[in-house]
This record gives sequence, C-alpha cells and structure tokens, in this order.
Amino acid sequence: MKNKFFFLLAASFILTSFSFAQSKDSISKFKIGGYIDTYYAYYTDSVPPNNYQKFPVVSPKSEIFGLNIIQITAQYTSSKIRALTTIHYGDIPSSAWSKVYNMIQEANVGIRLSKNVWLDAGFFKTHIGAETLLPKDNIVSCLAMISYYEPWLQAGIKLSYLPNDKLIMCLHVLNGYNIYLDNNKSKSVGLSLSYLLGNKGSLSYYNILGEESPEGTKNKHLRLLNNVVFNYQLTEKLKTSIGVDYIAQQHSNLLDSAKSASVYSAILTFKYQLKPQFGIYVRGEMFSDKDGFLTGQIKDLTGKSTGYIVNGGTIGVEYKPTESSFIRLEGRELIMEKNQEIFIFEGHKKNYRSEILLNFGVWF
Repeated sequence: MKNKFFFLLAASFILTSFSFAQSKDSISKFKIGGYIDTYYAYYTDSVPPNNYQKFPVVSPKSEIFGLNIIQITAQYTSSKIRALTTIHYGDIPSSAWSKVYNMIQEANVGIRLSKNVWLDAGFFKTHIGAETLLPKDNIVSCLAMISYYEPWLQAGIKLSYLPNDKLIMCLHVLNGYNIYLDNNKSKSVGLSLSYLLGNKGSLSYYNILGEESPEGTKNKHLRLLNNVVFNYQLTEKLKTSIGVDYIAQQHSNLLDSAKSASVYSAILTFKYQLKPQFGIYVRGEMFSDKDGFLTGQIKDLTGKSTGYIVNGGTIGVEYKPTESSFIRLEGRELIMEKNQEIFIFEGHKKNYRSEILLNFGVWF
C-alpha cells in the first residue's frame, strides 16, 4: 500500500511540476507516456511458489499471471533545457532494479551547451547492451544471459555530441557499474559511439571502465566492458540484431588471483515479418564467465570452482494489434555446461531449463 501511495504521489508531482514549467516557456514541449506489460510464464526449474526464477528480469515467476511493469514517463524539452522522469512498479523493477531508489527508472535534467552539445545529469538507463530493459524495445521479450549481467542503470553525467545526422557520440562519468550510489571513491567512465546506416540500421560501440571493488579492498578490480551492437534491416521483411561483449577484470583469475579474467558473449537475433501484424523471431546466445567474476562462483559436479558457461536458444511469434501494442508467445532453452547442474525439476538436478512466456504489452 505504501508503494502504491508513493507511485500515485510521484505521478501527481511529475504532472504538476512539468505543466508549470511548460507554462513558463512558450516554445517548450511537455509530453507524458505510459507502458503496461503483463505475463504468464512456465519454467522447468523448481522454486517455491511466487518466488523469482534464476536470472529474474522479464516474466520472472512461474505458473502465475503477473505484472512485468507499469510505468509513467514525463518529458520536458525547450530550446535550452530538457528533463526526463520515469517511475515504475512491478516484477521487473522488484527483481532486477536497484533496491535504493527502486521506483525511479530515470530522473535526469540537461542543458544545451551549444547547437550540437548537451550535458545531462542524474539517473539514467544504461548505455550498454544490444538489449534494453523493456520488452517493448526488444525483438525478444526474455533477456539473454549477457543482458542480465550487463549494467541496467547508472548515475552520473552524460555529455552528448551530434556532429551530423549520422553520428552520435556520448561521454559518461558514472558512480559505478550498475549502481546509483557509489561503493568507493573512484568514478567510472563510459563511451557511446553510434553510426546510423541510413534508414537501414546502425552500428554502435559502447564501453565502461571503472574500479568496481568496495572501498578498503586490498586487490583492486579494474573492469573494462566492451560492447559492439549491429542492427540492420536485411530485406523489407527480415531484420537482424547482433551483440558482442568482451569484459576483462583485474585480479579475478581463479587459478592465479594476480592475473586478469575475462567474459565473452554473443547474441544473434532475427525477426521475419510475415504480415504487417504478424512476425516470427529466433535468437541464439552464448555466454562464458569461467572465472565467475560477474556470475559468482559455484562448485560443479567435479568439485571444481567455476563461473557460469551457458548457451541458449529462443523462438517466438508476435502479434501487434496496433503499432503501440503486442502479444508475444515464446519458448527458450538455456543449457549450462554439462557439469553445472544448477536447476532442479521434479526432484532431479539438471543443467538445462525450458521456459514458455506469454506477454501482453501496451504503451502510449
């Protein structure tokens, strides 16, 4: 009840504040939007009723009708300033979002420094990844393993430069990797470079570099994440999305703590539009964190300490009643390395999990 009251109070405050700002600037623009996403899911992994599955983000509970997210966004723009606020509620923010400022998805303000340069500060969704937080913004509803371990959110400043209508460049100075509040005295930096390939797609490079150890840690863990994303409309009906990640971190090798460890991952997604309202899609994914600095370490069946190594495949169908709504039915199989039996189904340990997700989304 307390969260619902806060949600309504915050929504009222956003509307009042931005409406007042709009009245003070005759050339300003204010708009409000919303998004609701509901689901039913089934997983072949035994967890207690109403508990989140492993790697919980989208549709994270099995055999129930659930609410992925309900959110309200208010956006204000003028010739000199801009502001954006999004508050959200549901299973996605509850399972995957920061526990601090949990109901705030984004809250930032910006000023125009010159014709093509903006400086924004506050809370943002991450600039990293081939997939974003919300199902409506992705081809596939459920998120790939690398998307789960990439940062979701960030707090800091962003300097944006648009030299022309094809290139977008951003420099980020952040509190850290997937945190709102800093856990040490160091700041992280990130870069975004996106080149638009006409109206066919884009090629982007993103990174983030920072010291991720809590204050007082003896061995520092400098982490560098590199992410390349390619989106392209191959034909009138067929499009693809490719994401590749390479992440390195100091003093994280399981065999020799003086050495660095690495994570690598790839996502390949295709969508074919059968008719204007009907589409089918497939996604393949691979993820390897053998030293476990992102996933954490487990003991496999041989007693060896390791991080997660997993491959996966997803297939789905989408029906769009309107441009701003969808119904998706998709199935997914996650297969861990053979000795990593982290799932339990019908009393037996398994190294694989099957998922079936049904999603309904509407936005305005």
